[in-house]
Amino acid sequence: MPDTRDVKSYIRTIPDFPHAGIRFRDVTTLFSDPRGFRVAVDQLLHPYAGIRIDKVAGLEARGFILGGAVAHQLSVGFIPVRKQGKLPGRTIAQDYTLEYGTATIEIHDDAVQPGERVLIVDDLLATGGTAEAGVRLIEKLGGVVVSLAFIIDLPELGGRARLEKLGLDVHALCAFEGA
Repeated sequence: MPDTRDVKSYIRTIPDFPHAGIRFRDVTTLFSDPRGFRVAVDQLLHPYAGIRIDKVAGLEARGFILGGAVAHQLSVGFIPVRKQGKLPGRTIAQDYTLEYGTATIEIHDDAVQPGERVLIVDDLLATGGTAEAGVRLIEKLGGVVVSLAFIIDLPELGGRARLEKLGLDVHALCAFEGA
């Protein structure tokens, strides 16, 4: 019998993690359920049926899990977008702003060829800072970002609006109100 639950029902909310007042949206419960994980990957792929995608970029760390599965289903290459200092070989970097400071992500300098069409995948869209930095890295190498796909959107934090203001296509499977 097929599972008729929606993706949102597989996601657990953990109150006061990592800080008081935060409701952490935990996708590990989605990943650990074979039907839920399958539904999520299939739904992430659905909007891109018939659209040329050359590579999938996954944002560290849960984006690796999703991005790898999506790349496999599309039979395309996978690009890990990592925290600074985690990739061997030559990289390019992009800084982005966090609530209290800045961080840096990197990709290999040969990860994308000019004109390649890339889908960026992650589990959650909050402020959009990491996702925008990922877009900048792909574009620095001459790649074209086809879209960004997420399991969860937190609309109150403005990430979708931030990315759409840049002219980017954004797809999310579900949304949760509040941070």
